[in-house]
Amino acid sequence: MFELEIPGFGKVELEYLVSDFTGTLSVDGKLIPGVEERLNRISEFLKIYVLTADTFGRAEKELSGVNCEVIILQGADQDKQKEDFVKKLGAEKVIAFGNGNNDRRMLKAAKIGVCVLLDEGCSVSALTSADILVKSINDGLDLLLHPLRLKATLRF
Repeated sequence: MFELEIPGFGKVELEYLVSDFTGTLSVDGKLIPGVEERLNRISEFLKIYVLTADTFGRAEKELSGVNCEVIILQGADQDKQKEDFVKKLGAEKVIAFGNGNNDRRMLKAAKIGVCVLLDEGCSVSALTSADILVKSINDGLDLLLHPLRLKATLRF
């Protein structure tokens, strides 16, 4: 569990990290350097799920060294599937990471939504649905490893 009191934002009690893969944890289907180590450190206090359409078909292989559960989504309503997954976990207990249109609903539903801006960019709808924009996934994951950064960004 991750706990933090953020003035004006409220008490944060997270149990889960839910992330997209393509364009969020990876570029062109390859895991970003540094992500595996950070996710494994975070897995010591949060349960990690990766929800992905797996555009490049590499998610499970690329995440094989990470203590997480990979869920490959099917069908055309992936934005709804991601949102429903976050709500089923208990949205108040979730920090979510994503960059695309199919991430917007989970970013909005989660207690903290983090939009990640990598090489493929981010959709405007993902950006406006998030609480935070980061320039790299490593910066986003570091918010959990260095909680005062998260506090400084979200405080009122």
